[in-house]
Amino acid sequence: AQLSCLARLLAAKNLTADFGSFPPDLLLFFPPSEVRAGTCREFYARASRGNLDLLPRGSFRRTRLLRGALTCLGVRGSRLEPQQLGSLGALVCDLEPGTIPASGPAILDSLKLCPALTGAQQDALNALLLTGDTAYGDPSSWDLRTLQDLGPLVLALNQTTLSLVAEAVREDFRRSTAAAYSSQGHSQPEKSLILLRAFAAASAASHPRLRRSTDGCPSEPITASSIDDIIFLSPEELDLCLSNDVLLENLEAVQELPITTESSMILKKKVDQLFPSGIPEEQLKRLGLLSRLYTEQEISQWSVTSSDTLSALLSPSGGEWNDSQVQQLLSRYLALGGSLTGPLLQEIGGKHLCNLREEQIQLIPAEALRTAGQLDISLCSQAKKEQLYRKAREAFASLASTPGPYYCRIQPYLCGAPAEDLKDLANAGVAINMDLDTFLALNPEELQKLSVTDVKNLLGENLPELKEAENDPLVVSWVKIQSQRELDCVLGIGLQGGLQEPTGTATPARPTT
Repeated sequence: AQLSCLARLLAAKNLTADFGSFPPDLLLFFPPSEVRAGTCREFYARASRGNLDLLPRGSFRRTRLLRGALTCLGVRGSRLEPQQLGSLGALVCDLEPGTIPASGPAILDSLKLCPALTGAQQDALNALLLTGDTAYGDPSSWDLRTLQDLGPLVLALNQTTLSLVAEAVREDFRRSTAAAYSSQGHSQPEKSLILLRAFAAASAASHPRLRRSTDGCPSEPITASSIDDIIFLSPEELDLCLSNDVLLENLEAVQELPITTESSMILKKKVDQLFPSGIPEEQLKRLGLLSRLYTEQEISQWSVTSSDTLSALLSPSGGEWNDSQVQQLLSRYLALGGSLTGPLLQEIGGKHLCNLREEQIQLIPAEALRTAGQLDISLCSQAKKEQLYRKAREAFASLASTPGPYYCRIQPYLCGAPAEDLKDLANAGVAINMDLDTFLALNPEELQKLSVTDVKNLLGENLPELKEAENDPLVVSWVKIQSQRELDCVLGIGLQGGLQEPTGTATPARPTT
């Protein structure tokens, strides 16, 4: 929200022409109407180097950014030329799946910029690679160098594509990347670690299972000095060759290695064997990735009494929790007397915050929202949005006399605001220039209570964007109850469908005889 406010301020001062001096992240929030046609290619090329995750995928602002870039580059259909792809940068990640086969091999390097591809995009990518009509050739001819050249695209390869790659090549790739990971002291970026784990899983699927033998470990047992050798063991070998005590002493080091989910389950089993009466709280802090393997029933027995323990468990370095797990974890923490602070709310995130029960949300101190940063509560029920808005209004009450800063802090919670508060913002005497995503996320019932002038004052310089969203059901229903004359005279952006004023007295119908 702060970047959005700053971008609007710079645009208002007509500084968009000097975009080269601004960081790419800030350019993501510039109003497209301020981008000049003569320099739009340079503008979008620079903006595409920003962190697109600052704009939620599918949001109006992110969609508008891509649409503006495509218009600037003269893209008319699904096919993009190499020069156009280069100018789009990471915006390529938001293109429709049909663009991938239509643009052909030229799009592959651009797709390497994407943190993740959708399922449909992955299908399209595999279909393109399976044609063999790319610089990589047919998958059956791929060697170690080919897989390395594919880079992050390896993550998107499906079983059909992988099955065509020689097993020896897959094994060489797994071993070479794992060895490089170990030799560099586990300092590779997170994306590389994800790639290692994904490919290790694909390779493990093709290996025959070992039978458990009475002879124990078929090779040398794992020790602290040989802990990295775990990556070369199958799950069965891991069970036989890694003792519970060695695991406990090296728990953090083991979890930094690229191992499969099946091998992780072996590690979880060993931890449970070590603590049959329950995992001590100090050990819970060390679970990391393994914590995500526990069921809701198991989590309900954990001793999570301190914020440090909860923070360690919620750390993103341990991977994604599912919603029911987080709900159980937070419920357990609160049931044992814990309290939710701002830093904890940041780690929980808006999505998981919405999974709390209303009575649990009521326990959150208003002060916690002041230090929680930006929380996305769009997935909450309307009742929970209203709860959190009331807390946010209390948290930021000291800023209420300065509408600009107040809006920037309260903006994520306005989806729970009553019409009365929205009207106060509209009539504060200072333009807040509400973005359209925030406007469309307002409580539909409360939005219907806003007048034409209220909406004009809220949107400010973003008012023309309302015309682009005229077919949105929320906008349609609001327009229907407004005077068409007022829509024309006050807004003047061409919205149609309002109430028409009567032009005269109608003649009553003559009764039939």
